[in-house]
Amino acid sequence: MKPRDASDANDPSNDSTGAAGGGSRWSDLDRPPLNAAALRRALVREGGLWSRIEVVQRTGSTNSDLVDLAVTGDAAEGTVLVAEEQTAGRGRIGRTWTAPARSGLFFSVLLRPADVPVARWGWLPLLTGVAVATGLSRAGGVDTALKWPNDLLVTVGDEERKAGGILLERSGEDAVVIGVGINVTLREDELPVPLAGSLALAGARVTDRDPLLRAMLRALEDWYGRWRAAGGDPVDSGLQETYAAGCATLGRVVRADLPGDRSLTGEAVAIDGEGRLVLATAEGVQEPVGAADIVHLRPA
Repeated sequence: MKPRDASDANDPSNDSTGAAGGGSRWSDLDRPPLNAAALRRALVREGGLWSRIEVVQRTGSTNSDLVDLAVTGDAAEGTVLVAEEQTAGRGRIGRTWTAPARSGLFFSVLLRPADVPVARWGWLPLLTGVAVATGLSRAGGVDTALKWPNDLLVTVGDEERKAGGILLERSGEDAVVIGVGINVTLREDELPVPLAGSLALAGARVTDRDPLLRAMLRALEDWYGRWRAAGGDPVDSGLQETYAAGCATLGRVVRADLPGDRSLTGEAVAIDGEGRLVLATAEGVQEPVGAADIVHLRPA
């Protein structure tokens, strides 16, 4: 795999250790590069999910790169692409995601859940959220919560802030690429918006990105295996119950900004069997929402 950013294609620092841009690999001693070889030794094993792990210095978007590789047949299930820096990272609804080099974890994984009905693939972003939160809790010692459908929240002081996000994209008929972006060591003066956060600002015990990434990928392998073994059934796999238990959106009054400039306000009361958020409106109707930008209107 090569960085999409052509300006880095001949950079000698772009080696297998995953060096980041901006001069020397060790230009910021508080943000050492990822150790790609060690990640492979820890995660790639016979019979396991993860088949290939690549770390690149800089790219536009790991999701875009991996989608392209999946289309051309150059990436098998379990391929993981990690970037020390993204120049064109994307979130939902066309939002951009930017952060200084080596300040976070920016990675995408390729999955081919052929034995699961496509109707249940909508659970994959929620499954990834559960896995990310699990891994960060275990390895980082930081409390996280999930905002439906794809945000990771941390508490900084007495404020709830977004520290990460998840983006799923289809690639052909049988593959999905799931991108994850987590702010790890961003300082207050580096935040892209005032309501953003990072693991460091939330008081994480560990901000070494190598163990954090290993823990997230191990948790993702575990949950993906459970979900596939259950044929994608969110109840039998335990996914629906676990997601609901960690979802900060449930029990709150929220506004759902829907496609077509429509909005809906109500209390978030459940996650249904399709992974949709169910809102109880003032009219006494329970309405499921499958695609929306959610705004929390009051504390839990």
